[in-house]
Amino acid sequence: MPIKPQLRWFYPIDWPQISRQIRFGRAQGRCEQCGRPDKRAIRQLVDGRWYDESGGLWRDDAGKAANWPDVVEYSTVRIRHVRLATAHLDHDPGNSRHENLRALCQRCHLHHDREEHVRRRRVTVLMRRALGDLFHGPYRHG
Repeated sequence: MPIKPQLRWFYPIDWPQISRQIRFGRAQGRCEQCGRPDKRAIRQLVDGRWYDESGGLWRDDAGKAANWPDVVEYSTVRIRHVRLATAHLDHDPGNSRHENLRALCQRCHLHHDREEHVRRRRVTVLMRRALGDLFHGPYRHG
């Protein structure tokens, strides 16, 4: 996932090299949470189970072996293209110690960042309400 221009200054100048080393050096091109391979199209069910071609089995979101889907479940299969990103475990882009970084696929990265996204969305809503109150009078519900 590309870094937003306004946040680029929080990352170290050698961030591309650090990220590449985490994703392809340490993680060997696989998500460190679930094991999904980078730059591959995988078959994924609605509940998150995905087919690992290298292992010949279905895996869950934790990367553990999962039950094979029945015909009805398999009818919901979708092809997903996996891309790895390097996530900061403490959500601080300035803290680029290797212990604080993890290679995650899109699904695991979104799950990891869920609380932070909720917090930021709340701040954005409150800021918009404050601007509305400032220029258009008190915010009215409904």
